[in-house]
Amino acid sequence: MNKHQHRTGLSSLEVSENRKIYGTNTLTPHKKQSDWVLFADKFKDPLIVILMIAMLLSFCAAAYQFGEEGWKGFLEPTGILLAVLMAVGVSFCFELSASKKFEILNKETETEPVKVIRNGNYTQVGRDEIVVGDIVILEVGDEVPADGLLLESTSLYVNESTLTGETSIRKTTKSSLRVKDATYPSDSMMRGTTVIDGHGVMKVTKVGDKTEYGKVYKGAQIESDVQTPLSKQLDNLCHIITVISYIFAGLIIIGRLVMLGLSTDWNFDGISSIDTGKYILRTIIMAVTLVVVAVPEGLPMSVSLSLALSMRRMLKTNNLVRKMHACETMGAATVICTDKTGTLTQNQMQVADFYVCGYAGEQGRTMTSGVFELACFSVCVNSTANLDFSHNPVKVIGNPTEGALLMRLHKVRN
Repeated sequence: MNKHQHRTGLSSLEVSENRKIYGTNTLTPHKKQSDWVLFADKFKDPLIVILMIAMLLSFCAAAYQFGEEGWKGFLEPTGILLAVLMAVGVSFCFELSASKKFEILNKETETEPVKVIRNGNYTQVGRDEIVVGDIVILEVGDEVPADGLLLESTSLYVNESTLTGETSIRKTTKSSLRVKDATYPSDSMMRGTTVIDGHGVMKVTKVGDKTEYGKVYKGAQIESDVQTPLSKQLDNLCHIITVISYIFAGLIIIGRLVMLGLSTDWNFDGISSIDTGKYILRTIIMAVTLVVVAVPEGLPMSVSLSLALSMRRMLKTNNLVRKMHACETMGAATVICTDKTGTLTQNQMQVADFYVCGYAGEQGRTMTSGVFELACFSVCVNSTANLDFSHNPVKVIGNPTEGALLMRLHKVRN
């Protein structure tokens, strides 16, 4: 480790000034739309639009036939209306609930305590209170609160998988140990990364949206207009239903008019205009009825329920989905491009074998208890990793390699 220096950090006045000049250490959230706007957007779905048109036509037909059928004629349009409201309501409620959960998680993350030096004293402040120039103390398990320059380090290893995919990167202030082809300089600390071994001291250089993590966060908030596979298929289905139903409706109108002409030998002088009007209106009602019947009222509800159930299943595996259609997009993936640790593997190192006093593997059980206990004690003293027995299975905290050895010894001992 570099020679220790007495650091006083920022004063209260400098903290206030730096916050005004460089901004706060908070990520600008995506501009939130009102709940009413989000609800109205659900009616833009092509299938919902067709249902709305069919419902309107059905209401008009029921109003025209009110004298003959009474209120029974409004059962069909009312059913369509309920189907639309249920489909839209399910989708809206699930996405609104997911959005609120995301907001809660973000707020809790921003207020996590961070160890800093201010006014010459060690203290803790919320992550959102960090400013440029702060001296931050980093230990095992800490998440780096902002981008900064490393001032001191001792066996410091950082998990940068959130930015680069690398789970163990050595950070150092020594120029001889720096990796030239590293994504980020060896003396640079990035927000969102996690200390997995050692400890260090850093000086904050960037906060909030100006950090590398902030840039990634901002890019992730951009709304994409690219349709999902299911949306494309539903659009094609709506187009086919519309074209076919309109063609058959047109054929019915033409056929009925031809039948009227043939029945009168194309001589309409003997037919009153009222009778002709009633005949044409009934023809239109028949065509409208065909269009309404052709629309699958239950399809939007089925799609919404299917995606909602997928959201619940993913939530049980600790995957919180903001948009319902993201479920079917992930399910439609045919090619997945991944790196290594954490994707192709479980990011859980395991010791295949170990040797103690000439004994290997499970033969360690046959050695004297004193020698084995001494070996375990030596490993624990020279390891910065720890085992968290509050989890089932036991969880490794700290250096994954040393933790894997501790885990193996724990299993052999028990």
